[in-house]
Amino acid sequence: MTVNLYSDTQTRPTEAMRRAIAVAEVGDEQRGLDPTTRSLEQRVAELLGHEAALFLPSGTMCNEIAVKVRTRPGDEVLLDRRAGESGEGGLG
Repeated sequence: MTVNLYSDTQTRPTEAMRRAIAVAEVGDEQRGLDPTTRSLEQRVAELLGHEAALFLPSGTMCNEIAVKVRTRPGDEVLLDRRAGESGEGGLG
C-alpha cells in the first residue's frame, strides 16, 4: 500500500481502515471526549517528547494556525509563488 502524504485527499482508505473507522468508539472531539483522538494526541506528544499534542484534520488548518501563532494582525507574509498557501484555500 502506498500512503501519499502530499495531500489528505489523495490517499484512499483500505477495507481494513474502513472497518476500523466503522467500529471505532467516538465522542465529541471538540470537547476532548473522543477517545481515538485523545489517544493519538497523547501518543504523538510522547513520541515527540512534548507535554501535549493537537490533532488538526488538514494541512491547510495546520498551516493557518502556524501562521497565526507567528504573526500579528496586519503583518505581511511573503511566500514563494509555489507555496501552497498563496492560492485559494490558503491564508485567506
